[in-house]
Amino acid sequence: MKIHEYQARNLFRKYGIPVPEGVVCHTVDEVKQNVSDKDKLRVIKAQVHVGGRGKAGGVKLANTKAEAVEKAEQILGMEIKGITVEKVLVADAVDIEKEFYVGLINDRNSKSVTLMASAEGGVEIEEVAKVSPEKIIKMPIDPSMGLMPWQARKIAIQLFSDPKEIRQCANILVKLYRLYIETDSSLAEINPLVLTPDKQVLAIDGKMNFDDNALYRQKEILSMREADKDELKEIEANAKGLSYIKLDGNIGCMVNGAGLAMATMDMIKLYGGEPANFLDIGGSSNPQKVVDAMNILLSDQNVKSVMINIFGGITRCDDVARGLVIALDQIKTNVPIVIRLSGTNAKEGLEIIKQTGLPVVETMREAAQTAIELSKK
Repeated sequence: MKIHEYQARNLFRKYGIPVPEGVVCHTVDEVKQNVSDKDKLRVIKAQVHVGGRGKAGGVKLANTKAEAVEKAEQILGMEIKGITVEKVLVADAVDIEKEFYVGLINDRNSKSVTLMASAEGGVEIEEVAKVSPEKIIKMPIDPSMGLMPWQARKIAIQLFSDPKEIRQCANILVKLYRLYIETDSSLAEINPLVLTPDKQVLAIDGKMNFDDNALYRQKEILSMREADKDELKEIEANAKGLSYIKLDGNIGCMVNGAGLAMATMDMIKLYGGEPANFLDIGGSSNPQKVVDAMNILLSDQNVKSVMINIFGGITRCDDVARGLVIALDQIKTNVPIVIRLSGTNAKEGLEIIKQTGLPVVETMREAAQTAIELSKK
């Protein structure tokens, strides 16, 4: 689960992490009502679950209330990466002497929460990792001990030189870790963490994601959910016993089993394609799950072809085939589909599929190559 920047800032403030004052507004009238007449520099920021807001024109500065209203009017209703801006954060702008990055993430390699920090703040950390990985400091945190103050100071010393600034940064890191653990986060980052000319260390932008499996015990966090259309699909899929995650490609994938789903996406990438989703129908032999899966998968307008890759163990290939026939009868799509069935009742499943005239292949390699070729047509 994701939350917006303004919600992350509210959580930061609750845990004692210093952030500039701001107010979220859904309409231009709300901006007029909630912004004071006092002239001062403010930043108006689109609140959407995507990056690149600044480049898209979703972040603007204003010196007066009239300018703030004007900028908010320009941002509200605009589209950023296909998402309509429905709210803006109007916050006090601060003078920035230097920008930094700090974040916490679950790291499977170290089997722990890992603290990351960099003096290259204000840009996407993925870009820093790609271009200058040596500029990212990483510290695995012992789950039995948590982030100790001396560890926080060790990181802060690598970012700041002044003792006062080091103490401020270390204090923020300890509080960010406490917030991360107590809210069952999967990601918590401050980008940028800034140093002002008067030597104050502030969090002026924040991002937090949460473990969906822990939301049952995080009532306050769950109440913050403002799902976009893609997240609503994921919620719908989960309610129907499917695992679905939307990606940025154009080749839809329907697979049984998470491992095979990952291998399928790797195969598509290997041959130059881009998967549009992760979709695991699980081990059930219920044809209705195939119908539900196809409905969700084909609702993505970016999907240009579909690769169905089933290895029948508990899942019976003939049941998947019947579900697919039912789904295509209901959906009536023109999106090309390629199917690979192997394992339990594969022969029976293939006979059912052949009657539909859909292309059938024997190997994952053929399936991926065929799906990529079909997506180009």
